[in-house]
Amino acid sequence: MALSDNTVLQFAASSATNLSAKVHPLVIFNICDCYVRRPDQAERVIGTLLGSILPDGTVDIRNSYAVPHNESSDQVALDIDYHHNMLLSHQKVNPKEVIVGWYSTGLGVSGGSALIHEFYSREIPNPVHLTVDTGFRNGDGTIKAYVSANLSLGDRQLAAQFQEIPLDQRMVEAEQVGFDILKTNMVDKLPSDLEGMEVTMERLLALIKDVYKYVDDVVEGRVGPDNEIGRFISDTVASLPKLSPAAFDKLVNDSMQDHLLLLYLSSITRTQLRLAEKLNTAAQIL
Repeated sequence: MALSDNTVLQFAASSATNLSAKVHPLVIFNICDCYVRRPDQAERVIGTLLGSILPDGTVDIRNSYAVPHNESSDQVALDIDYHHNMLLSHQKVNPKEVIVGWYSTGLGVSGGSALIHEFYSREIPNPVHLTVDTGFRNGDGTIKAYVSANLSLGDRQLAAQFQEIPLDQRMVEAEQVGFDILKTNMVDKLPSDLEGMEVTMERLLALIKDVYKYVDDVVEGRVGPDNEIGRFISDTVASLPKLSPAAFDKLVNDSMQDHLLLLYLSSITRTQLRLAEKLNTAAQIL
């Protein structure tokens, strides 16, 4: 059947394609934890993303929770009551956090993603779909964010196409150490706090050496100067406190003592919890 000259295949125009997203490390850790605790028959885990929309339009993803579901080749069933109850519980603690999208584990978008995305599209406009590769193929965890654009033929909507959007996964050093351990399939032991601090200091020294080398290359004319990098180095140096060596040593020692005190208190708390658990178990047996 021939199509008329006025019938064209087109994407529905949407401002969602101009979005960008920012995900906090806690969300990634929570998703990986839910994947480890998933039922034996489940191939992947899906859940709701919570956060807010920043003034510049960036979707700030700060929290998440898993939603029980069952899926087959042609249909997906979500526990909608559980989803709404969890949302109410989260908003009692963080009333400013709203639904910003949903997540799924696995590499890229799967067949049932369009059906789940349609449900979240009824919850909020332009939801973000976050995919987390919990298999960590090739030692790297692929994390991507998508939005959906409608593909239509004339007035008839045919399908929805997922389009990738920029995703910021910025982490501080302590979070990066934890994420690197998470990507490792076999771990002999978790590093202690002092070992983690040692790794962080080694990275810091390596970065300082790179800065020294860049400055020397610019001064000697081997590399052209970059004004943006120069301003960044200047702002970093200006933000450092002016301390004498004795004052710096005192600051480090005080911080170390505070850190050791926190470790001591946390150890006491864990011991009390274990004792309380054993006492409760003994009371139930009696």
